Amino acid sequence: MKRFDDPLPAASALSQPDGFDEEGALLLAYANGDTQAARELTTRLSPKALGQAARMLADRSEAEDVTQEALLRLWRVAPEWRQGEARVSTWLYRVVANLCTDRLRKRRSVGLDQVAEPPDPRPSVLEQMQRETRLRALSDALAAMPERQAQAVALRHLEGLGNPEIAAIMDISTEAVESLTARGKRTLAAILAGRKAELGFDDA
Repeated sequence: MKRFDDPLPAASALSQPDGFDEEGALLLAYANGDTQAARELTTRLSPKALGQAARMLADRSEAEDVTQEALLRLWRVAPEWRQGEARVSTWLYRVVANLCTDRLRKRRSVGLDQVAEPPDPRPSVLEQMQRETRLRALSDALAAMPERQAQAVALRHLEGLGNPEIAAIMDISTEAVESLTARGKRTLAAILAGRKAELGFDDA
């Protein structure tokens, strides 16, 4: 097994067999002082983290803050990273989900009616307005749900991940994922039940 202090070849020279975690190799390269590896890893990971956070929070500014914090935490763990024990993307999903859940918890504590609607700089087109309304309603509903249910639902239905991936991210069994997502869907439906017409789901 390659040790942390072993020299690493340039990212472009690394062979990539099945199951090879190139992002993990880049993280180890960064830990060994390769700043180019850090730039490449940031380019790869930032859009994923930002998209995940934006879908959970429905707030671009908050999502950017979460992305920055998640990447900072990644850089901090780089020296201790063990290639093969976990995938960088799995680790990042977990951190982003936890950071978003923390923010949703704080939002819940101040009351959903006190949370300002996010500004939309784009033209006020009806479809775009309804999409923004739905995203905000979903984010507010996630804030009102039990934390683990909210994470499971977000990873399954916002990120489109499969149960094995979610199990790895949340460090639980696939059976527990199935149970959480099922309960989470029921909770979500109950929270949004009175808003179907407002959200354009009155005929659903």
